[in-house]
Amino acid sequence: MSILGRLAKTATMTAALAATALGLAFGPAQAEKKDLTIAYVEWSDAVVATNIVKAALEEKGYKVKIVPLSGAAMWQAVATGEADAMVAAWLPATHAAYYAKLKDKVVDLGPNVTGAKIGWAVPTYVDIATIEDIKKDPAKFGGKVIGIDPGAGLMKASEKAIKDYALPVKLVEGSDATMVAALKDAYAKKEPIVITTWTPHWMFATWDLKYLADPKGVFGGEETVNTVVSTKLKEEAPEAFKILDNFNLSLADEQAVMVENNKPGADPAATAKAWVAANKAKVEAWSK
Repeated sequence: MSILGRLAKTATMTAALAATALGLAFGPAQAEKKDLTIAYVEWSDAVVATNIVKAALEEKGYKVKIVPLSGAAMWQAVATGEADAMVAAWLPATHAAYYAKLKDKVVDLGPNVTGAKIGWAVPTYVDIATIEDIKKDPAKFGGKVIGIDPGAGLMKASEKAIKDYALPVKLVEGSDATMVAALKDAYAKKEPIVITTWTPHWMFATWDLKYLADPKGVFGGEETVNTVVSTKLKEEAPEAFKILDNFNLSLADEQAVMVENNKPGADPAATAKAWVAANKAKVEAWSK
C-alpha cells in the first residue's frame, strides 16, 4: 500500500475512533427520550385531551403510552417520574390539595383549557335553582347526589358542600360513566336527579342541564385545566416538552370531540387522530 494510502487509512480510522468517542461522550446526553407516558383520569374531557396530545406527539415520532389513574395517583405518578406528563390538572381549586403537596416535584406548564368549572347540576325540568334548595325536599332526589370516582377533587368539594349546606343527602361514589348512566336514566323518565359535574363535558351538549347556584362558593369560580410534567422532561425530551407547553384546546374543540366519543362504537384514539388531521395548523403551532 502506498504512503498516501496508509495515511488515508490512518486518517479514516482516527476519524472513526473520534466519532465513537464523541458518541460515547455526548450521544446519550443529546439523544432525546422517545418513549413517553402520560397519566390521566377517565373523565370525558381528560380522555379527549390526553388522546389528542398523544396523537400529536406520535406524529412527531414519539411512542406514547397513556395510563388511566385516579386523580391522586395521576399527580403522584408525574411527581415520581413514573409518568412524564398529564394534561388533566384542574387548578386552582379542584386539585389544590395535590398541587400544594407536590408542587416542588412537578412543573406546571399552565392552562391547556380555560373556562372550566365544577359543581352540581340538575336537568332544567327540575324546579330548584341553588344547592340550598335541595333541603326543601331531599327525598325528591332519593336523598342522594350522584358522584364520580372517590378521591376526585370534585368529590372532596361535594363532601364539603354537603357539610357546609347541612344537606341530609348521601354522596354516591362511582365514575364518570356511572354518573352519566344515572343521569340518562333519570332524564328519560323525567325524574329529579342531582349530579356532580364539570365543564367541559359532552352531557351539556346532549341534555338540557343547569348548574345549581353555589352561594357559599364551595366549588370555587372558573378554573383552568393545566398541563403538568415531570421535572426531568425538559432535559430528557425538549421537543416533547415544547409541544406539551404549547398544547391548548378550546372548550368548543373539546366538547365537540366528546360528543364524537359518545357515539356508539367510537374509539377515543381514532377520534383524536381525526381531530389532529383536521386541525393541522393548530397542531403544528404546538411545535413552534
